[in-house]
Amino acid sequence: MAKKKNFKFIDLFAGIGGFHIAMHENGGKCVFASEIDKFARQTYEHNFKKISPEIFENGNFNEDITDKNLDYNNIPDFDVLCAGFPCQPFSHAGLKKGFDDTRGTLFFNIKEIVKDKIEANKKDSKTPIPKVLLLENVKGFINHDKGNTFKRIKEVLDELGYEVNAEVLNSKHFGVPQNRERIFIVAWYRDIVKVKKFKFPWGIDEEGKVIYNKDEREDKSKKVNVGSILLSQEELEEFEIRDHKTYTISEKLWAGHKRRRVQHAQKGNGFGFSSFNEESPYTSTISARYYKDGSEILIEQHNISGRPDRPRKLHPKEAARLQGYPIDSWYEIPVSDNQAYKQFGNSVSVPVVKTITNEIIKQLL
Repeated sequence: MAKKKNFKFIDLFAGIGGFHIAMHENGGKCVFASEIDKFARQTYEHNFKKISPEIFENGNFNEDITDKNLDYNNIPDFDVLCAGFPCQPFSHAGLKKGFDDTRGTLFFNIKEIVKDKIEANKKDSKTPIPKVLLLENVKGFINHDKGNTFKRIKEVLDELGYEVNAEVLNSKHFGVPQNRERIFIVAWYRDIVKVKKFKFPWGIDEEGKVIYNKDEREDKSKKVNVGSILLSQEELEEFEIRDHKTYTISEKLWAGHKRRRVQHAQKGNGFGFSSFNEESPYTSTISARYYKDGSEILIEQHNISGRPDRPRKLHPKEAARLQGYPIDSWYEIPVSDNQAYKQFGNSVSVPVVKTITNEIIKQLL
């Protein structure tokens, strides 16, 4: 591990705190967070008032980053900005307007926050300029609007004074059994951080060491399987009895899944449900719509007394493990199953962000 340095970060579009955990465990202190979804806010506050009580006590847990009454100058100084920002298109009409064409998109708010700090530094050098930005988005973001969205974001960051590197990383190379590709953008202020290139971590090996060579990630990354995140049969049954519910899908839903799979196969596309067992190396990507029918990740069940061989959905605790949340030590789920599935589906995989954060500290801070 890199030597722990103390740095301050802000957590925008914070969700349920995947970035917060990664930064905190690498010695970061959260000074401001923002999340608009009321259920995600509930989960965030429930967990982080244990480790970052100040942001809740001093009013720095913001509800709406676009709020006209929020003065960005009042956001405490920070070294690192994290944001898993939603991807929205910029208008083509706006593409020639320089900075302002990002107006109406949530990237605009990120840019304004950073720009305000840079302007404040010009007036008073005691205000630090944000050194590093860590942004995350869906893999398709890089080709969104024929690549214009990504290109424009790079240009805006460049105009602000930042060098930009970006790569698509897969959670399955970081010790969690989930095939999940996301783009990560790392930007650093070139006048302060004199580095030409950021070396992305492509995965971690059996000993937890970083893999820097993209071609080695398949062979060398830590081998895991779906069994590593599953509850035991006894644990699952205990939860089911306690909560008066079953995670096994209904006859009707199972029949529907099978029927749709046949229809899709006849059309020649591979859509349909995906089922996994303990031996599977990884699941497909858990998404925010998982709560609807669980079709992207169904867990096979066989020979369980008194039960048919229908598959089941993940338990929320398993969904948390699938995203690398410390659910077995201190992290808790205070919301309904449906909200929990949505929240984990929208989240970053914690081990991926933790590894990137550690590299940011080593290479850029």
